[in-house]
Amino acid sequence: MAIRDEIIEIVNKAGSTWTAGRNGRFQNATLADLKTLLGTVMPDEEGYYEPAAKTVFATPTSNIPESFDVRTNWPNCASVTGHVRDQACCGSCWAFGSTEAFNDRHCIATGDSKTILSPEDTVACCSGPRCGFSMGCNGGQPAGAWKWFSNEGVVTGGDYADVGKGTSCKPYSMAPMDHCGDTLYDTPKCTSSCSDSNYGTSYSSDKLFAKGEYSIKGVEDMQKELMEKGTLSVALTVYEDFDAYTGGVYQHVTGKKLGGHAIKMVGWGVDNGTPYWTCINSWSENWGEKGSFRILRGANECGIEGSVVAGDV
Repeated sequence: MAIRDEIIEIVNKAGSTWTAGRNGRFQNATLADLKTLLGTVMPDEEGYYEPAAKTVFATPTSNIPESFDVRTNWPNCASVTGHVRDQACCGSCWAFGSTEAFNDRHCIATGDSKTILSPEDTVACCSGPRCGFSMGCNGGQPAGAWKWFSNEGVVTGGDYADVGKGTSCKPYSMAPMDHCGDTLYDTPKCTSSCSDSNYGTSYSSDKLFAKGEYSIKGVEDMQKELMEKGTLSVALTVYEDFDAYTGGVYQHVTGKKLGGHAIKMVGWGVDNGTPYWTCINSWSENWGEKGSFRILRGANECGIEGSVVAGDV
């Protein structure tokens, strides 16, 4: 059997809190394909950048509910906060996990559900010491990106399907595909002009800026931050069984460590007594629970509670 068949069998026989299977996103993919999509620097790795922790919250611990979801708490922004994107064959998860969280928070703070921000602008331009030494399609750090949003800003940018429509400045130029093979995208060139010539706003005028970045420590503070400000940028260590996730509350069962991966976190809940976080991935709706996943809460599963950042907008 192929290694993925073995992993699916092991997970499902283990009677864990989640179900393994074959996702459309990785139907013909190899482990090398999966590794291509990773590249976030984790706290135990060299060069990890972490901003100062936020320590003051308005919400008392006693007011934390059993479940919460950014998508339903701010229904006007559901089209933004629930939007599932596709990073294609580029290790740009760090740019998606940060840019999307900034996008969500912008909508929550302002009510603007029309603006969609550009992960391409982030992955192309956010580099060097001003961005936690992020390296485009070769990986990076959400915390560095949040610092970049404060200092340099980010422009609008829709998905690959939006290229040429004139609806945003820098739509994502890398076409989605289920099997990367030798088609690995190079980091797009950083430009100070919009890539979509049909868009009517200049690059400099199109930028949105954050008002600072910070880290959040501990389960309760993560919950308070989600309730007060919205989506968080988080990261986890990916193992071989993660790509086979099709539903339930994920916790690592089997397989080797592949690398760090950044996503956005939108809430939490409890499933048959198992506490979980709700996260949205950037692997299209053909993976997991229509592009999202739930992961064990309260045990720092795969490091999900150890690398949490956000910022004011």
